[in-house]
Amino acid sequence: QVQLVESGGGFVQAGGSLRLSCVASGRTYSNYDFAWFRQAPGNEREFVAGISWKGDSPDYAGAVKGRFAISRDIDKDTVYLQMNDLKPEDTAVYYCAGGWYLNSGYAGHYAFWGQGTQVTVSS
Repeated sequence: QVQLVESGGGFVQAGGSLRLSCVASGRTYSNYDFAWFRQAPGNEREFVAGISWKGDSPDYAGAVKGRFAISRDIDKDTVYLQMNDLKPEDTAVYYCAGGWYLNSGYAGHYAFWGQGTQVTVSS
């Protein structure tokens, strides 16, 4: 079993930045692909960004492309999401997910999920 723990969320003004971290523990294997999803109240969980188990092939949702960057430190079993130029519409709970379908936008393809971290962006 793999446990994922996110951190780094918070409250920020529009135009600001945050960096989310996701640390994997338990029976970790280096060949998981990882992704960040987010879910705002009343909305479905949506794909934000993904990265391969090797730390390459990043992919982004159109709404965040050019503003967010996903990266992975394999030695630390940690995935990051650098979020710049944040907008009020980025407000959501952000979830880290791990699985074997690289950059899939379907939440059901991911076997492991963190508990989520709240990001709130004020206008």
